[in-house]
Amino acid sequence: QVQLVESGGGLVQAGGSLRLSCAASGRTFSSYAMGWFRQAPGKEREFVASITRSGGSTYYADSVKGRFTISRDNAKNTVYLQMNSLKPEDTAVYYCAATAYRLSATSEHYDYWGQGTQVTVSS
Repeated sequence: QVQLVESGGGLVQAGGSLRLSCAASGRTFSSYAMGWFRQAPGKEREFVASITRSGGSTYYADSVKGRFTISRDNAKNTVYLQMNSLKPEDTAVYYCAATAYRLSATSEHYDYWGQGTQVTVSS
């Protein structure tokens, strides 16, 4: 069992930056690849980024590639999402999730989810 708690969301102007954190409970954090997803009002949840257990490989949605960076610190049981050059269309609730897959953009592959943190980007 893994419990995930996101933090770091907030209100930022377009072009600004935020860093989201996701703290995991339990001693098995390094056994899971991690992902970030987001859901805007009235829209389907969409994949943002994923990272392997070791942090050696990452995968991004085209919409955030070059602007967002996913990373993890297994010693701190934490995964991060650094978001730069934010756009109003990045406004959403952001969720972190854990998967037994090596790397996945498919939400159905993720077994554990956090409660989400709101990110709002004003124009």
